[in-house]
Amino acid sequence: MFHSVLTRSRIDRNLGVAACAFGMLLSGCTVNPVTGESEISFVTPQQELVIGREQYLPSQQMQGGAYVADPELSRYVDQVGQRLARASGVQLPYEFVVLNNSVPNAWALPGGKIAVNRGLLVALDNEAELAAVLGHEVVHAAARHGARSMSRNVLTQAVVLAGAVFAGGSEYGNAVVGAGQLGAQLITQKYGRDAEREADYYGTEFLQRAGYDPTAAITLQETFVKLSQARNTSWAEGLFASHPPSQERVENNRRRVAELGAGGELGRVRYNEALARVRSHAEGFAAYDKGRKALAKGDSAGALSAAETAISVDFGEASFHGLRGDVRSSQKRYADAITNYDRAIAQDDGYFAYYLGRGLARAELQETPAARSDLEHSVSLLPTAAAYSALGQIAEEGGNIDAALRYYGTAAQSNTTEGQAAQVRFVRLDIARRPAEYVKADVVTLDSGTTLRVRNAAGVDLIDINLAVRLRWVDGAEQQLSRRVAALAAGRQVFIQLPVRSGLGLAAAQAYAVSATPAPEGG
Repeated sequence: MFHSVLTRSRIDRNLGVAACAFGMLLSGCTVNPVTGESEISFVTPQQELVIGREQYLPSQQMQGGAYVADPELSRYVDQVGQRLARASGVQLPYEFVVLNNSVPNAWALPGGKIAVNRGLLVALDNEAELAAVLGHEVVHAAARHGARSMSRNVLTQAVVLAGAVFAGGSEYGNAVVGAGQLGAQLITQKYGRDAEREADYYGTEFLQRAGYDPTAAITLQETFVKLSQARNTSWAEGLFASHPPSQERVENNRRRVAELGAGGELGRVRYNEALARVRSHAEGFAAYDKGRKALAKGDSAGALSAAETAISVDFGEASFHGLRGDVRSSQKRYADAITNYDRAIAQDDGYFAYYLGRGLARAELQETPAARSDLEHSVSLLPTAAAYSALGQIAEEGGNIDAALRYYGTAAQSNTTEGQAAQVRFVRLDIARRPAEYVKADVVTLDSGTTLRVRNAAGVDLIDINLAVRLRWVDGAEQQLSRRVAALAAGRQVFIQLPVRSGLGLAAAQAYAVSATPAPEGG
């Protein structure tokens, strides 16, 4: 089929999208289960339950995984959390998990799925302060703050789309993200000042209803303010990134406690007993964190020393062996790395990173079936670009190009180094099949005359681009041409002058790439 030389307007399509978006605004009212106030929400309670259920495990995985070394601590935190959940009066399938992460943080997913990091637990003074943290997160879940944030994004999108229509019809594409990325957005999102005030206000009430001394909500916020003033990096990157403390929040909690009345349990003795094991291994976790930072900077010797210090403190902590495995992999000592990953998995068989590390090490040693098994298991726990890219290479080396393209295509969805490398590999395999997908060609009329415009949309440099051009003139005559571009860098375009027929205008034109070759790597 011939395509018109003139570009068609896309206003009609954008009008339709904007109309749909505005239509949603008319049907999204709901009642906040905690406050009883009417709110706009385009996410139903049933959808929240599905989101929470599906995103809970991957969200845990990307934050260090569950802290399995001390099951009693996990049970204790869940008991405190369930006590707050009952006090909320909002029926949800609440779950509470302790994550093996030194960054002090806590978060809630829609549907009552709540997590608190090991690094926050060791910073608290008593059970009532833990209850204050969990009560705050219970409000976020019960009051549907996650749904409110997602709905706000829909509203923003509707306004942007409408603006695009009235601004002249700009084209908007759909953003494609992996399933785990939704959880990443939800657990790091900022709810907004109103939601934080709401969580403080009702969280303090839930604290009292559950039998705890609500003054813990004051001391907790006072501690947070002091830590924020000290500009502690781990706190700034963790809890304070999504829950910024302020003196205003302290004073608001004071007023709320004055209304409710002080008195109740603090539970300091119980809390210290529950935290005894993890606190006794503080030196090991400090060494582990130091080792992670050293490895990130390329200091494998320092990272190895830190890992061995951590292991000497607690041989049974899986993450310490995982760190040592990562160090050995960075040193290309893959057999040693596999031994360390084996030890990590023996202690914790539910964390993706150990299977990913072992799978990558096995791939380096050409242990293909075992590598594939580990990598597939890792993506069942948390889909990562690194795992999918490695699976793509295994499939490509085995001659299964269709599978390789699927794996590379999935990995390329990630805006990471691995994702970008996977995109290049995908293009190198796919361009022979579909050159026109990567080389965009059309015929345009410029002041200089009829011109072939060629653009490299492949994301990699290309060479030896061959193109076909068909022209139809107003008198019905057709002309077929071929043109070649020797080299074209990624994202660049080139214009090639085409012949003209004196006194005759061009009625229609078609141009497309017949073949193209990725430039040699490093060339």
